[in-house]
Amino acid sequence: MNPAPRQRRPVPIAAGPGQESVWDYPRPPRVESSPDRITIRLGGEVIAQSSRAVRVLETSHPPVYYVPIDEVAPGVLEPVGGSTWCEFKGEARYFNLAAGRSVVDRGAWHYPSPRGGFENLAGMVAVYPGLMDSCQVGDETVQPQDGDFYGGWVTSRIVGPFKGAPGTMGW
Repeated sequence: MNPAPRQRRPVPIAAGPGQESVWDYPRPPRVESSPDRITIRLGGEVIAQSSRAVRVLETSHPPVYYVPIDEVAPGVLEPVGGSTWCEFKGEARYFNLAAGRSVVDRGAWHYPSPRGGFENLAGMVAVYPGLMDSCQVGDETVQPQDGDFYGGWVTSRIVGPFKGAPGTMGW
């Protein structure tokens, strides 16, 4: 029987002026305030706009932005059953989103009782940018992180390679 091929750690791309390498982000992750205005659109509507967002930075991952739940337009978030577990942040609960004529199943999540060190996520919600019409950091429209598990926001200010694409789960 042939052993499974070993996945090699990728070679980080060198960050240029004004950029960050996701390979310099910590593990366990860090939560920090974002100075940027975050805008999320769904169904042709702005469903959230915030200058009080935080971002979670974790080795090999694009940042995930969280906005205050109270800054999401009323009626957009609908809690749904089920949860997942993050070894660092704790239990994540999910929301369906509805705006305009768009409905997205389990397109947002939050940590109702985040574990120690991640208390800044209480009262915050994140979305999968690939399921929204668009997400912006400042004036830049983000690209979603590859794959369907993580919800990272890729901008020109970060370099990878990024975990999430096929063949990267072992990084």
